[in-house]
Amino acid sequence: MSDARSRVSIGLPVFNGENYIREALDSIMAQTYSDFELIISDNASTDGTEEICRAYAARDERIRYFRNDTNLGAAKNYNRVFEMSSGVYFKWVAHDDVCAPEFLERCVGVLDREPAISVCYPRTKLIDERGQIRGTYADGLNLRSPKPHERFRQFFETQGLCHAIFGLIRASSLRATRLIGNYGASDRVLLGELVLHGEFCELPEYLFYRRIHPRISTTANQTDSEIAAWFDPKKRDKIVLPRWRRFFEYLGTIKRAPLSWPERASCYIQLAHFVLLPERWRNMVEELLRASRIVHRSLFRSR
Repeated sequence: MSDARSRVSIGLPVFNGENYIREALDSIMAQTYSDFELIISDNASTDGTEEICRAYAARDERIRYFRNDTNLGAAKNYNRVFEMSSGVYFKWVAHDDVCAPEFLERCVGVLDREPAISVCYPRTKLIDERGQIRGTYADGLNLRSPKPHERFRQFFETQGLCHAIFGLIRASSLRATRLIGNYGASDRVLLGELVLHGEFCELPEYLFYRRIHPRISTTANQTDSEIAAWFDPKKRDKIVLPRWRRFFEYLGTIKRAPLSWPERASCYIQLAHFVLLPERWRNMVEELLRASRIVHRSLFRSR
């Protein structure tokens, strides 16, 4: 393989993805922008994923395949592909999604022209398990204000499906974050941190195909405990407080971001406004009460 570094790194974390991974790989290899490396991290799959990925890697030197000895959980596997990357720009790819051929070319062009932008992503077409289009979706995270606290406010006002996490990200911005955390909705927290490092650009073209099917992680894992175990197997059957965890993580993103004191204070205010919404605060209190009941029952049984 050539020692020359590719400008774009693509990371594909996967576990038991034989059902759709060929479509995902084919869409990547069909990109009109070809200066990329593809890093696949297989989370100890037990199906035909390894065989498929090794076959693709044997045909194209831009593909590097790695296999974990055990399932590390989604969070570590997502972060692993970035940690092994070397490109100026980085993109995560899920094994069940598809990218239009122009995806990289359009996003690279924007990031090359506009250094203030940290994340560039297109609009989305929703597809089913057979690849049939079932609708379109725009996340609405076109956050172009030069002021971080205004982007932070707009980010909280736009609650969506987080497709921007599969956009093209400036690696220097991503490297300054804590990446994907081992808790539910940590991808959204990561986007919130990236918002403080630069602008977001949502392209008007529909170049991303998000597959919605019964085995998608957000469908297969329903409870807070199941979601936590998907991100980190060590959290299985543990008490989790995802809403509180996200709140404290957002606090950390503001503290770590390269902000002036007035901007930092304004971001804390925006976070407080978001958390103190009646419905949100009520959910956080209920989460604490549920956890306290679980602890109480556990202590009672141990007597």
